[in-house]
Amino acid sequence: MPHSSARLRRGAVVAVATGTLMVPLAGTPAGAAPASAPAVFAAGSPSPSPSAPDVRALTPDVARQLDTAVQNVMREANVPGVTVGIWTPDRGSYVSSFGIADKGNGLRMTPNLYMRIGSETKTFTVTALLQLADQGKVGLDDPIGKYVDGVPNGDTITLRQLAGMRSGLFNYSEDDDFYKALTSDPQRSFTPQQLLDYSFKHPVLFQPGQKFSYCNTNLILLGLVVEKESGQQLGDYIHQHILAPAGMQSTLFPTGAEFPAPHAQGYTDQTADGKVGDTADWNPSWGWAAGAMISKQDDLRVWARTVATGQFPDGRRMIGPAMQKQRLITPATPIPGAGYGLGIFDVQGWIGHNGSLPGYESLTVYLPSAQATMVVLLNTDINHDDEEPSTLFGQEITQIISPDHVFNLPAEPAAR
Repeated sequence: MPHSSARLRRGAVVAVATGTLMVPLAGTPAGAAPASAPAVFAAGSPSPSPSAPDVRALTPDVARQLDTAVQNVMREANVPGVTVGIWTPDRGSYVSSFGIADKGNGLRMTPNLYMRIGSETKTFTVTALLQLADQGKVGLDDPIGKYVDGVPNGDTITLRQLAGMRSGLFNYSEDDDFYKALTSDPQRSFTPQQLLDYSFKHPVLFQPGQKFSYCNTNLILLGLVVEKESGQQLGDYIHQHILAPAGMQSTLFPTGAEFPAPHAQGYTDQTADGKVGDTADWNPSWGWAAGAMISKQDDLRVWARTVATGQFPDGRRMIGPAMQKQRLITPATPIPGAGYGLGIFDVQGWIGHNGSLPGYESLTVYLPSAQATMVVLLNTDINHDDEEPSTLFGQEITQIISPDHVFNLPAEPAAR
């Protein structure tokens, strides 16, 4: 099995983040200019504000530092293209794209491209669950066996433990047969039950609630709960009750391999032969409630604040304050500096989620103390020295803009 399979099998993962990247790779000139949209920042240099003490003013000088840092990561990690957006209420903004979106036709990376967002899907699925819990249609401390038959330990694993990655179930995307099935036919469609079958043939890893273990199986089960208790297909529910009220018109839950244009091509080494391949036409049904969704930078800018506050842009509540408070209880994980709540993490104060699936990675986070948003989208998931490029971008960017809140998401312990 190719060495890269471990990343796919974890789904969306965390990775070791290291220090400053400096070594240019062959074929990319040092100091290359942005490939497309230049950095955008507010006119003038905002003065320090008590309402945003944890993020530097995004001045032209800071924008140049960000340009350099992003390009350094690209060269070191061999990332074809990336878009970065940072927004604050009164300290400026920065939006810039670099590199190539499609090696085949030379399309440049720009902020308006559709991208696959992988495990950021989890934040939407869990939001749907929390809405149903707010309505009394489900209880977070109900056992999953109340809704789905045949789950190992189904009479004791709660919906809360599933959403918080503390169920003890085996992650179906770590199953060898699943990996072979996907990489041998990336266009095939998987049903939720097929995904669960890959998981349930394995013994549980630990008793419910004993520890944290990131697991895509948990979200497949929660997706089924949402469908059963709402009477709607998961994608339809998310569109009607989350995306439409948020005004997120460029975000969708695909039913197959559809991918609106314009979109970036994705590049991965998680292929049957281990060679780098194109993935835009891969069917994301294998991720379903855990990782199938598509979005754009502007929509994710909206989502970062919405999911972190529980409030739609127009002021309406997406979920109630009490439920949102529960969501943001982020118990410690084996990852230093990182806690994980109900479908959402907190890394050094940055709240949100990352995403990774073959060919694409994403990072959408919000820093409440500064009301700052950061979105990073890129068109590869190929690790650099066992480090995820999205994490490298997040760390290098936050070292500049929020040195007291550096987004460093180290790897989980090897035993998983």
